[in-house]
Amino acid sequence: MIDGVVNILKPEGMTSHDVVNKVRKIFHTKKVGHTGTLDPNAVGVSPICIGQGTRLAEYLTDKEKVYKTILNFGRETDTQDISGQPTKETALPSLSREEFSQILTSFVGEIEQIPPMYSAIKKDGQPLYQLARKGISVEIAPRKVVIKDIQLLMYTPQSAMLEIRCGKGTYIRTLCQDIGRACQSSAYMSYLLRTQSGAFKIEDSIPLEKLTQMEHPEEAIIGLNEALKD
Repeated sequence: MIDGVVNILKPEGMTSHDVVNKVRKIFHTKKVGHTGTLDPNAVGVSPICIGQGTRLAEYLTDKEKVYKTILNFGRETDTQDISGQPTKETALPSLSREEFSQILTSFVGEIEQIPPMYSAIKKDGQPLYQLARKGISVEIAPRKVVIKDIQLLMYTPQSAMLEIRCGKGTYIRTLCQDIGRACQSSAYMSYLLRTQSGAFKIEDSIPLEKLTQMEHPEEAIIGLNEALKD
């Protein structure tokens, strides 16, 4: 039995559950789990627990995460990202870089988010995204999340690139939409890269395709003690 964690670089177009299924086949075990959902359009660090490593999942899920994201101004979508249907269009923000930076600081700290309808959160036992696909909208209670830091990497009236350090349960696409609204405009997330999840960093991750092709994939396994080093 193989026990530990593998630091996967998740490709675009796959759900976190798809990645789990791939890893099950690679290591010939059903005892596999992820440590936090990444949307299909997102790429980046996705620690996958194997064997006894699945007992660590709840601890690893709680760890701080770091993302790089691009938000596009002037439109909202039903999924809050580039994959969705437009629901609203507005004028672009008329803010200087300094004024936009000031708006970003108002989102740092403990904030409230209303999770998106297109999410895996369950309402009466049914995932919200299943209800959304049927055209059913339900009231979602706001949740408290912690944004530890936002760095502005690029800003134009059309788009902005941010680096976000945050706690468990944060929806970056919701944050992008809320930032757009705070600019008296609108916004949706057009790109998301997770660069870090707890102690797991993107520079140490292994592309899923490469893991699939390895003759000895067990060499990519990180031991239980090493996985909890932080």
